[in-house]
Amino acid sequence: MIKNEQAGLYIHVPFCLSKCGYCSFYSVVSPDLIPDFVKAVVREMAFYKPSFVPFKGFDTIYLGGGTPSLLSAKQLDDLLTAARHYFRFDDPGSNHPLRHTGEYPEGHKCRYPENIEITMEVNPGDVSKNYLRDLKAAGVNRLNIGVQSFDDRILKFLGRRHSAKEALAAIDEARNAGFQNIGLDLIYGVSGQDIRLWLKTLEQALSFAPEHLSCYQLSLEEKTPLYKQYSKESLQLPAENEALDFFMNTSKILTDAGLIHYEVSNFARSDSLKSRHNMKYWRHAPYLGLGPAAHSFLDSRRWWNKADVKAYLNEVGGGKKPVDKSESLSAEQLALEALFLSMRTNDGIHLQQYKNRFGADLLVGKKQVIDELMENGLLELKDGRLQPTLAGMAVADSLALM
Repeated sequence: MIKNEQAGLYIHVPFCLSKCGYCSFYSVVSPDLIPDFVKAVVREMAFYKPSFVPFKGFDTIYLGGGTPSLLSAKQLDDLLTAARHYFRFDDPGSNHPLRHTGEYPEGHKCRYPENIEITMEVNPGDVSKNYLRDLKAAGVNRLNIGVQSFDDRILKFLGRRHSAKEALAAIDEARNAGFQNIGLDLIYGVSGQDIRLWLKTLEQALSFAPEHLSCYQLSLEEKTPLYKQYSKESLQLPAENEALDFFMNTSKILTDAGLIHYEVSNFARSDSLKSRHNMKYWRHAPYLGLGPAAHSFLDSRRWWNKADVKAYLNEVGGGKKPVDKSESLSAEQLALEALFLSMRTNDGIHLQQYKNRFGADLLVGKKQVIDELMENGLLELKDGRLQPTLAGMAVADSLALM
């Protein structure tokens, strides 16, 4: 854990109107349960207020899914109002904590300072000009739009319920609603998608001048519809050299366009436009997850909620934390995890901070391996940091096993 770093608050909204073929995140097609879910999350917040007081506070909120944009603007406002009441939110540039005291006034709108990052994932098929304006009025200041592709054939193959036309309209509407921090999610490596088509997708995305781009290579998770389809139809993911070609070309085009390639799959216009919430995961900072299947991390302990909406509602309704399981990480496990996560970012790992935290000098204990990786162009030593090169980021998961 990064000492004294503010925590992130994650709210998992596990509802969808249909299941995307590639998605392995917990979700259900039961939108009728959303009103009960919202009430339950507010109650879950109350369970955690005492134990999170020792933190310096929260400075990010992230609503992920599932499909958070199935929430009405009123339901979103209720969640953000409750979070503003139960937890302490600090403006990173201010010495004044922002936290309500007293009884929670239902329906009362609680404004956040501008420097609190509040991100919401939205499906292009759900949004309208009025809805987006209501989100912004509620406090959302960062949108992640799940575009995935501007090609209807690929969208259909992935099981997405929106069209390319709706994706284009959603981006325009977000700008018109006043959002100045917009991220687009895209997927490459889909069967039938060659590098030429992917580069066209990137060019189209760049034409909107998004502040953030997340470019994910399609992965097949067992028990997902797409995994079964690939197996049944003998479809293949890109070969290793093809996947590397996708990755390297993506990085070149986006960095040439002025974006920072700051994590394996993520690009931002500037340091200030990186996903501050997701950076907490990669930096081992504390975070609290609310909702079914949400994960939390504090010091050396990780816990996660029941991955079942009805079980979650029953537990919370009965006055219990809906925790399914927890684990305590040993010093060795924490050290390995810190190394694994940091090798996914262009910052890499600060060697002195790592030594102070874990008592290990990587340049001594891992000298032979590090020297070899540096000779192969996968790592570099710069300003006291051990950082992956672009080629190293392409094989980031392997670097952490050094």
